Amino acid sequence: MELRISKASNVPVRDQVVEQVVYLILTAQLKPGQPMPSVRELARLLRIHHNTVSEAYQELVRRKWLEGRRGARLTVRPPEDGEVRNAQDLDDLINATLVMARRMGFTVQALRERVRERLLAEPPDHFLVVEQAPGLRALMAEEVKSATRQRVESCSLDQLRTDHEAGIGALAVATPYALTDVNACLSKARPAVSVTFASAKSHLDRIARLKEPSMITVVSISQTFLRTAQAVLAPAVGSRHTLALFRLPLESYDALQGSDLVFCDSAAVRTVKHPRRIHYQLLAAESLGSLTSTMESYGRA
Repeated sequence: MELRISKASNVPVRDQVVEQVVYLILTAQLKPGQPMPSVRELARLLRIHHNTVSEAYQELVRRKWLEGRRGARLTVRPPEDGEVRNAQDLDDLINATLVMARRMGFTVQALRERVRERLLAEPPDHFLVVEQAPGLRALMAEEVKSATRQRVESCSLDQLRTDHEAGIGALAVATPYALTDVNACLSKARPAVSVTFASAKSHLDRIARLKEPSMITVVSISQTFLRTAQAVLAPAVGSRHTLALFRLPLESYDALQGSDLVFCDSAAVRTVKHPRRIHYQLLAAESLGSLTSTMESYGRA
């Protein structure tokens, strides 16, 4: 039995022993029923304290990789049909599955591909916001999480193209202009859900009701959001009012004190304190409202 231990490693010596023994079992270098060296024998071989070996052996017994009877050496435990059911944590479950797959003659590659196929077919358990612009991506994720109260992850389109595992277990969310490219990276059985941007009509109406020349401010974490808001609000602002744009984080909120209206995106609205603060939501409420029902429909399928 060949074990290599590094006392200079950040990994505890006990853990090195445990995981290397598991590896030797999984790769059939240690066979079912094969006796293990005694505690003192292995400690002498590895030049480590015998208590460390004893603790490692106890962990391997607890995780059902080794077994033994009083007065006899520990031996490699044969796989059993109930081993997966008796797994105590995710690592044990994975290790037991590997052992059973090898026992049945399947390669690790075949197991990997089949697991991936099964995971892709499973109902989604979280949302994946896909958007190339980092600021917009963060805003979309914030609003999807707030609307659905479910777990939300996010990535760029480039990341989705290169990481083929990103879509596993996820219901992707994208804007219409990105939908075709996003769907090209996903399973056809689970296309992305399209969400649209909210109308700014209520904000335009609010500006139109201002009776005096005013300072109008937009605060966002996204430069793209600020550019879009500037263009959308421009007709209402005209030359009568003044429009100021601020991107978070701000060194000081003093610059907002003279503002008559402060439009805040979904991230800024939680931090900006101003008596005329107005939430400027990025995504349309009706789009957000459909996400939960779409997620639930996969669960019922």
